Amino acid sequence: MKHTLSVLVENKPGVLTRVAGLFARRGFNIDSLAVGQSEDPALSRMTITIDGAEQPIDQVTKQLHKLINVVKIRDLEPKGMVAGELLFVKVSAEGEKRTEVLQIAEIFRAKIVDVDRRVVTLRVVGTTDKLEALLELLKPLGVLEVVRTGTIAIGRGRGG
Repeated sequence: MKHTLSVLVENKPGVLTRVAGLFARRGFNIDSLAVGQSEDPALSRMTITIDGAEQPIDQVTKQLHKLINVVKIRDLEPKGMVAGELLFVKVSAEGEKRTEVLQIAEIFRAKIVDVDRRVVTLRVVGTTDKLEALLELLKPLGVLEVVRTGTIAIGRGRGG
């Protein structure tokens, strides 16, 4: 089962290393990790996506709470969150391929952010499944480079 953890931490050097190290020591592979400043400049929010059974997740969250720079942890439920990911993809787009790339981009509501004679760069935001589907369609055309943010998520409603 996938778990999405929203971890509010002090915005200080070394915090990311300590949090990631805790997961490594517990034998968890982090599927995605996104970190950015929160609504408070003194705090950062980490969105961590991992795969694991309920019991080990509880152990990891208890250990995270013990880290001095961790302020708050939420295990976000799929129905109780809004989640997405940002993807940039460079695609070979010479000749007739260009039209196909542009059609696929339109279907997925991808924005064209750069174009030259041979390459089109797209930016798209969506669920991991949406991005995977886009990449599958673009692969035969020639995906040259992919950059992804990993999942970011926020709880629904006023709950914090």
